[in-house]
Amino acid sequence: MIIDSTFWVAVSFFLFFGGLVYLKVPQKINEILNKLILDIKNEIDESEKLRMEAKVLLEDAQKKLDTAQSVSNEILEQAKKDSDRLIIDLNDKFHKSSEIKKNSAENKISQMKDTVIKEIQNVSVKIAIDSVKKIITTSVDKSKLDALFQKNLEESKEELKKINL
Repeated sequence: MIIDSTFWVAVSFFLFFGGLVYLKVPQKINEILNKLILDIKNEIDESEKLRMEAKVLLEDAQKKLDTAQSVSNEILEQAKKDSDRLIIDLNDKFHKSSEIKKNSAENKISQMKDTVIKEIQNVSVKIAIDSVKKIITTSVDKSKLDALFQKNLEESKEELKKINL
């Protein structure tokens, strides 16, 4: 057998790999790779935890947003109901107030009417009494009596016109 350069390359190859195995280089490489794999797994687990926490926070925020939306809708509905009720109450108060004012005005008109009628009656009675006094005091014939009656009638009409104005 001839020892040639291929033989020595093969021997040096086996010696090199033997030295690597003796110095435990493959185990160290394996440990480094395992450590890197473990670090990557830890980072993946941590990122998964963060993703889950973010998901929970997002769900909580969505729930709060939904709750706030429903509360604001309830507040708006209540405000609409309150404003409608207030409008109805104010409308009722207005109608009651106007009814009271109308009744008061009608009462005043009725009282004024009664007062005017009493005044007319008083004036009419006074005129009639004055007419009777004149008739009695003058006791004249029928033509003078008719003229006096016409005159008193005209005076009564004028007095009534003054009162009506």
